[in-house]
Amino acid sequence: MIQQQQSLVLSPYIELYELIIPKDNMLRQINELVDFTFVYDELKERYCLDNGRNAIDPIRMFKYLLLKVIFELSDIDIVERSKYDMSFKYFLQMAPEDQVIDPSSLTKFRKMRLKDMKLLDMLINKTVEIAIEKGIIKSKSIIVDATHTEARYNQKSPIEILQDRCRKLRKAVYKVDESLKAKFPMKNTSGVLDEEIAYCQNLIDVIESECGVCELPKIKEPLNLLKETVTEDLEQLQISEDKDAKVGHKSADSSFFGYKTHLAMTEERIITAAVVTTGEKNDGKQLQELIKKSKAAGMEVKTVIGDTAYSEKDNITYTKNNNIELISKLNPLITQGNRKKEDEFQFNKDAGMYVCRAGHMAIRKARQGKKCVGVNQVDTYYFDIGLCKQCPFKEGCYKEGAKSKTYSVSIKSGEHTEQMALQDSEYFKEKAKERYKIEAKNSELKHRHGYDVASYSGLVGMELQGAMAVFAVNIKRILKLI
Repeated sequence: MIQQQQSLVLSPYIELYELIIPKDNMLRQINELVDFTFVYDELKERYCLDNGRNAIDPIRMFKYLLLKVIFELSDIDIVERSKYDMSFKYFLQMAPEDQVIDPSSLTKFRKMRLKDMKLLDMLINKTVEIAIEKGIIKSKSIIVDATHTEARYNQKSPIEILQDRCRKLRKAVYKVDESLKAKFPMKNTSGVLDEEIAYCQNLIDVIESECGVCELPKIKEPLNLLKETVTEDLEQLQISEDKDAKVGHKSADSSFFGYKTHLAMTEERIITAAVVTTGEKNDGKQLQELIKKSKAAGMEVKTVIGDTAYSEKDNITYTKNNNIELISKLNPLITQGNRKKEDEFQFNKDAGMYVCRAGHMAIRKARQGKKCVGVNQVDTYYFDIGLCKQCPFKEGCYKEGAKSKTYSVSIKSGEHTEQMALQDSEYFKEKAKERYKIEAKNSELKHRHGYDVASYSGLVGMELQGAMAVFAVNIKRILKLI
């Protein structure tokens, strides 16, 4: 059962907050800036209103998740810190003497209350609304780009994941007290997942029995991470490493296994839209959705700034029809033109190669034809025939017995006259200089808020992580600008 628990906190110690939490404390500023009652309004339908025990305040649970992203801590560590950190208790609207929640409640909150919610769009729209109310957003331009996130399991088997986390924990213990090595259980060598899980649990039990050692921060963090993996992630470990994650390419010889988050951001560095996809998706295909979401959030979009991935024909046509300037350099290899099977083969701007729908990248390319002879030149991309023979999508794509598999793109020269004229202007060159801002925002998401590696398994979990991370960086940016 849920009640709107936003009543005044009564405590004889409440004045402590005024003494020890300074006015410029970030968490205090967030509390004053954001009216978190929108969380209650969005979630109340997911609770029973007139039956059962009183539930933990959903706003407090949401704030716990926000703290987890801001300070990049595990569930156990964020709850542990809220026991003694007064700024945390103030932010969570708790009395100084109040007891904290059990960490497992956060898992249930994510799985039961936040499932199937459009949390990403809701939180971005809320921050954009605040930014507009405060008069922060003045530009009519959005900068677009995509950032990649490695899957939590990174193509490792469940056993390899557990072994890696056990190894890090043992290494941390040896640095403190190498004599504990004699007490540790024998390592599992059977290759059976259940036995590896049992070994992990035995290792955890031995370390926790050594009270002095397990309370040290350098040991506590890897210990909590292993415990969280064995308990919360047990279901995912027994199913697979991550079925939703896909291989994407950062360059011709560099790839990653995970997801992409496609972002739109104002020149004031407020994120106005985000789309989370699997790793192999093309950047340019998400542009129209980012523009629509930015407008829905309250932005007036007159200019879009992006790299060459966004200069494909469909995007040029779309922006022109909607009276939007597209500040994106043309690349004849990216332009869609009248190619056949354009949805099956997509261009990867970082690698300079095409990728088929199975995620396989071309291994080489060759240009055919001559310039200025009245016939368009053609770029032919060659794929690994060994992969094609075993591909689940080979029907209608690969002809049995063929010695090669190619995909050709005609290089158009006369279809983008207007865009080329804009590209050569001083205005275009000035506007294009703003693109660096979104690279800095990607770096902030990854290095300050843990967005370089997925916290959860699956696309839904990635969207939840993205929602909290984007909300955090937007609120921090608004605090800096007001």
